[in-house]
Amino acid sequence: MQSSLDYRTLTGYDTYRDLPRLWKDNGVIVAMDIRLPNASDRTSVIGRTGSGKTQFGMWLLSTQSFDTMPWVIIDYKGDELIGKIAGIKPITYKSVPEKPGLYLLKVLPDEESELSDFFRKVWERGGIGIYIDEGYMIGQRDKWFNSCLTQGRSKRIPMIILSQRPLWLSRFVFSESSYFFVFDLTDNDDIKRVRSFVRTRSGEDIGDQMPPYHSRYYDVSRRYMAKLGPVPSGEKILALIERKIPKEKTRFL
Repeated sequence: MQSSLDYRTLTGYDTYRDLPRLWKDNGVIVAMDIRLPNASDRTSVIGRTGSGKTQFGMWLLSTQSFDTMPWVIIDYKGDELIGKIAGIKPITYKSVPEKPGLYLLKVLPDEESELSDFFRKVWERGGIGIYIDEGYMIGQRDKWFNSCLTQGRSKRIPMIILSQRPLWLSRFVFSESSYFFVFDLTDNDDIKRVRSFVRTRSGEDIGDQMPPYHSRYYDVSRRYMAKLGPVPSGEKILALIERKIPKEKTRFL
C-alpha cells in the first residue's frame, strides 16, 4: 500500500497543521493529494545550502518505518539535528543492524572503501533503510551503493538521499527515485541535471526561484507536481522521531 499524507497514523502527526502545507500562487490550500515514500522507494531531496533540505529530510525520515525495520543515517557532517535524536544508536562499519530502530554511522571523507563494503552488507541482507546527507560525497561509480539504488525495491532497501550538488551524484540516484523534493537551486549545471528527470508543468521551470524553505514535490509514477511549504520546527520533528523509536525492554533479574 502506498503511503499518503492523508493517513495521520502513518505520519505520526495529530493534525494537518503539522504537515507541510501544499500551496499555490493564490494561497495555501488544505487538500493534499500527495503520497509519501514507502518501505521500498528511493527519494531525492536536493537544494542549495540553506534552502531547508536538511530539516525537510529529517521530517521525511520521521514518517518512515523505523519502528518496524532498521534505518541507518549516514552522516558526513555531524548534523546538529541528527545529533539531538534521543535513542539513536551509533554503529560501525562492521555492524549491520537487524532490529528496528534508528542507527547512526558517522563517515569521514577518506573512508570510501569502508562505506562501500557497508553498502555491500546492506545489499546482501536487505530490509534496511538508508538516509544519507551530503550524498555527493559518495563516488558516482561505487558498485555497492549503486546496487542498493538499482535493486532496492526488490531487496526492500528504501533510501532518502540529500544533496546540494545534483551534478555530482550518481545518475542512479535520480533514475531510481520514485519521489523528488526540489528546493531552491542556483547552479545552472545542477538545474540542467534535475530538469532531465523532473517534468514541470507548462509555464514553470525547475530553475525558478522558490521561497525560503519551500520545495517542489514530484511523484514520478504519476508525473504529478505540487509545491510544499515549510515543514514543522526541529523540536517537533525530534519529538515525532523519538516517539517512533522502539523502546528498549527493561530486563529484571
